[in-house]
Amino acid sequence: MVKGLYIHIPFCHQICFYCDFNKVFFKDQPVDAYIDSVGKELALWKEQGALDQPLETIFLGGGTPTSLTPVQLEKLLSYIHRYVPMADDLEWTSEANPDELTGDKMQVLFDGGVNRLSMGVQSFDEDLLKRLGRTHSNTDVGRAVESARQVGFKNLSFDLMYGLPGQSMQQWEDTLAQAFAFDLPHFSAYSLIIEPKTVFYNLMTKGKLNTVTEDLEADMYERLMNEMDGRGLKQYEISNFARPGHESRHNLLYWDNVEYIGVGAGAHGYVDGVRYSNAGPLKKYMEPLDSGQRPILNTHEVPVHEKMEEEMFLGLRKTNGVSLLHFQDKFQKPIQDVYGSILEKEIEKKNLEIAGDFVRLTRKGRFVGNEVFEQFLLA
Repeated sequence: MVKGLYIHIPFCHQICFYCDFNKVFFKDQPVDAYIDSVGKELALWKEQGALDQPLETIFLGGGTPTSLTPVQLEKLLSYIHRYVPMADDLEWTSEANPDELTGDKMQVLFDGGVNRLSMGVQSFDEDLLKRLGRTHSNTDVGRAVESARQVGFKNLSFDLMYGLPGQSMQQWEDTLAQAFAFDLPHFSAYSLIIEPKTVFYNLMTKGKLNTVTEDLEADMYERLMNEMDGRGLKQYEISNFARPGHESRHNLLYWDNVEYIGVGAGAHGYVDGVRYSNAGPLKKYMEPLDSGQRPILNTHEVPVHEKMEEEMFLGLRKTNGVSLLHFQDKFQKPIQDVYGSILEKEIEKKNLEIAGDFVRLTRKGRFVGNEVFEQFLLA
């Protein structure tokens, strides 16, 4: 059963040097027509019956949802209200750039039902921000948080990044200290991954990117976990920390391997056992919807062995790990029958442990998570 909805807004006023998500410059794009297309796609899902039950989470991602004007945001939210049934305790998140998050936009979002903001802060070192292609300043962050609280937002989160080109441990510690000063209930913190087709990738291939060492990146992650723990922010997933009750329920849907609808150009979804992705280019996304067709690029009916793989490498991202009972109920066989030798090997290496009903990464295992996850591929 579908529990969440992701909507992709691909527009940006500035392209960050590390970003490989589906995005385009805002200027001269058919933004209003795109929002209408999102409405058409939601209407198709409604007709299909996938939006009959109240959803638990909605997530506006990008690109940058806050690149839209207040009027455009209001239009987008009106389509969502028209077609999407919502649970009483709905978590509705919007990603946001601090320098685009004006008081008018925040009021539209809050009045429209959005109750959680995830701000792309990345760093409090303004030289590093420029190197990332970010356009906001520390002053913008302070203003955005203050305005959000005045409007009524209580559930705020910062996205932070470490392992950045030329970043020192001192710069990372300073960023954490400044982030904690805002007393937020949630933080996400990601190490830089250099993806193809990004500015950073092109610089790296030319030998012009001053990347940090693996040891320094690991030390930064260690410092991150220690600092979060010391402030009562529980690590509930490899890269996410929250006060109890403020975990990102939408992202937990992904890690719990639950079905969700993805809407918008380049969006991915998982419905009725089928994973799908939409066409990415705006024209290829919008044209099918003009004739009442979904803008599908590809679909994949997930076989049982892949569902088991996903259950493990998604579930093990969570600090709690994977429930042995839930695995058996879902797949009608004990986890040991499928992964017994792999579990033994990773437990022996002290990357995994069994705690009650759960198999989970150890603290040591969090540093080599991707290597552990690869062990659970059956094919």
